[in-house]
Amino acid sequence: MWRFPFQKRAREELRGDWSERDLALEDAPWSPLHGLDDMDRGDRRPPEFEEPSRYARGWRRFMPGRVRDRSWLWWISRWIAAILLIFMLLVGYLAVTAPLNKSLQPIAPPQITLLAADGTPIARNGAMVDEPVEIADLPDHVIQPFLAIEDRRFYDHWGVDPRGIARAAFTGVGGGSTITQQLAKFTFLSPEQTLTRKAREALIAFWLEAWLTKDEILERYLSNAYFGDNMYGIRAASLHYFYRHPENLKPEQAAMLAGLLQAPSRLAPTRNPDLAAKRYALVKNAMVAAGYLTQEQADAMRVPALDVRTRNDLPTGTYFADWALPEARELSDISYSRQTLTTTLDSRLQGIARRVIDRAPLGEAQVALVAMRTNGEVVAMIGGKDYSQSPFNRATQARRQPGSTFKLFVYLAALRDGWDADDTIANTEFTSGSYRPSNYNSRYSDELTLREAFAQSSNVAAVRLFNAVGSEAVIETARDLGVTSALPTGDPSLALGTSTMSLLELTAAYAGVAANAYPIEARAFPAEEEGWFDWLADGRGSLNRSDHQQMLELLRGAINNGTGSAATLSVPNFGKTGTTQNNRDALFVGFAGDLVVGVWIGNDDNSPLDGVTGGGLPARIWRDFMRGALGTEAAPPRPTPSPDPSGPVEPLDVPDLEDIPLGDGRRLIIRDGEAIIVTDIDGVPVEVGVRDGDFSFEVDEEAAERRIEEALRREAEPVP
Repeated sequence: MWRFPFQKRAREELRGDWSERDLALEDAPWSPLHGLDDMDRGDRRPPEFEEPSRYARGWRRFMPGRVRDRSWLWWISRWIAAILLIFMLLVGYLAVTAPLNKSLQPIAPPQITLLAADGTPIARNGAMVDEPVEIADLPDHVIQPFLAIEDRRFYDHWGVDPRGIARAAFTGVGGGSTITQQLAKFTFLSPEQTLTRKAREALIAFWLEAWLTKDEILERYLSNAYFGDNMYGIRAASLHYFYRHPENLKPEQAAMLAGLLQAPSRLAPTRNPDLAAKRYALVKNAMVAAGYLTQEQADAMRVPALDVRTRNDLPTGTYFADWALPEARELSDISYSRQTLTTTLDSRLQGIARRVIDRAPLGEAQVALVAMRTNGEVVAMIGGKDYSQSPFNRATQARRQPGSTFKLFVYLAALRDGWDADDTIANTEFTSGSYRPSNYNSRYSDELTLREAFAQSSNVAAVRLFNAVGSEAVIETARDLGVTSALPTGDPSLALGTSTMSLLELTAAYAGVAANAYPIEARAFPAEEEGWFDWLADGRGSLNRSDHQQMLELLRGAINNGTGSAATLSVPNFGKTGTTQNNRDALFVGFAGDLVVGVWIGNDDNSPLDGVTGGGLPARIWRDFMRGALGTEAAPPRPTPSPDPSGPVEPLDVPDLEDIPLGDGRRLIIRDGEAIIVTDIDGVPVEVGVRDGDFSFEVDEEAAERRIEEALRREAEPVP
């Protein structure tokens, strides 16, 4: 440290008068006098003598000096003021954005509009809503179950019940939201699951409690809540499930209805009676806990019997829309707002499917077609020849035998077990054992490669391969590909497709092979884009490269060199034919490009078809659809107006007026300037077309060949 230059001389002069003791003390390092001369001039004390600040540590050292000495009371008052300011700003924001005025207006019936992928309206479905109820007219035993299970302190709170929330969290009985909050949620708010929506819900609940009486709130709630099966309000629900007005409901019937409100679609007794019964038992326990019933009375209440009668059904007019609506209601969270949802349906592909089906010489048989992308998004669906005549969806609801299309799982199980496509297997006739399957054409040989056996759809080879691999491996393969239908273990006939399943389920399994990612779930709405974490955790499996490549070779050979030759395209194509016993079902399932398509033909009464096999008409329908869908034979584009979501619904599944029945199974179809007569000659389907003076003639060659063989066989038989 810098020192005053004259200080040392003055000190030396003074030292001459000091005693030795004074000098020793002055020079001692521990002396109080030591180092005094080293201090800077001024009043500041040296650092070693400064008192440490009381805020040298702790959070206050970061505060400006002017506020460090503020008291705790000062700080608490500032924090309370800040919280109140934030709360007031939040309430103001919610008051501006929440539909408070709407909450006091009459509730409009909910409505869902489904759009095709291009925005074309394909269905507009409203709700089944009946007359509202009045609390004064309802017996106590009708009201009490709803209070017990949904809001036990309804008449004691102001819209939000902290005690009810705590009880629901700890006991699992009762809802965390009050009846007033639920009314606000399903009638005035969007289905988003956010804290903002919950805050609006609470604010609307307080608003309703301020302007309406408790009975008026309960009347609105019971008159508009969703009870499943498209039934809104307790009157519509009681008439639907028990064919009774709510004023006449029995105690057990009212308790059953009260239990549905938690998850109406899942708990509806018409769909899941076991789940509904379990929920009904929970409602009775809640009524006992609330004091509405004694335990003896609750034990005496049995599960009520349903009395469902068809009344005012609202079909959509579209097979696809009927299938998509249940999922649409789940996506919309049963909201009362008028919702518009975009589906995966492709209007162009649906139109191609309808035209192809209309041209097919089906006679009295029914037909189904499902087209999906390899990710499971369904882009076209035909559930029958004419929705207006039969809305039963044979693509999703009918469960029929898949026939030889099931051999996909047998051969794939063999490949996974180490077999090779060029390995051989016996193709000889079964002469022993209780089960003796035969080949469709009664043709046998010593042996075939797996590639040849699959292409020829050899039944005896498939059963031998099934026995060699084992039923467990085949069933495991089917399960991996998403088949959920019952599959009997140890039954060799399973190899020939004797177990039933829906066409949608079968087509989705083939999509798993096409995408080499399984299982594939058929969906009516676009899937959310997966992130990398979702991709890692999705649980999907895949075939190794060799097995997948060989399976594709088998499927391609079945079209190009086998029973599916009628489905051949000019682009790489893969598929398999299927025909069940006595020609009761005929199928073709395959894929090309990014499309996976399944086609089924059969009679609703399961009677035999007249000469139709999987390699015949179903394969040709598949080929014609694929040609149009993939653009290999696309019609010239025509200008179309932009779709209007609020416009009229397009009747996609009702045949056009240009399809004219001529009687005796004949039909005249007019499409794009071409007139086509569809008929059959001695059981052989024939199409004759005329366009600009040019004739076209198409015959089902396989059916014709089979008829000739039958005629020759009859001629060769001796005359009795």
